[in-house]
Amino acid sequence: MLRLLFFTTGVLMMLSCQSGESFSAAKEKAEILKLHHAQRDYHFKKDSVAFAHQLSDSFISVNRGIITRPSREATIARYNGYFSAVEFLKWDDVTDPIIRFSNDGSMAYTIVDKIVATTSKDTSGNLVEGRTHFAWTAIYRKHNGKWMIDCVTSTNK
Repeated sequence: MLRLLFFTTGVLMMLSCQSGESFSAAKEKAEILKLHHAQRDYHFKKDSVAFAHQLSDSFISVNRGIITRPSREATIARYNGYFSAVEFLKWDDVTDPIIRFSNDGSMAYTIVDKIVATTSKDTSGNLVEGRTHFAWTAIYRKHNGKWMIDCVTSTNK
């Protein structure tokens, strides 16, 4: 009887230490994919503000061998310039993003393989088509229950 009491007490103590929140990889993957697909919409709608609001306050960019920590305002300005200079024809995944989660579900990363096709005007005003094959890793972290992008490391062919 005493053993049963100790066993029951031990089990109850272990259960009380759990957070009560369960991590559902399927649910969280759907949330990450929703953010991923919203980025396409932000490009076509030229919404640099919404795009920048997916980035955390501690966002780090690794691009062309340079590590930066741009402010939200700098990111908005950069994308305003980019979005105003091009028309997007394509911003499409070559393959589905690879998504992985930390064991506790507080962090995730995506590996993206994407073709971006645009038109822009050259210095003579002629319309020029551009096409780039990008690949990047985006690291997401939960901030107050919401997925935010903490870091992007990007390459292009």
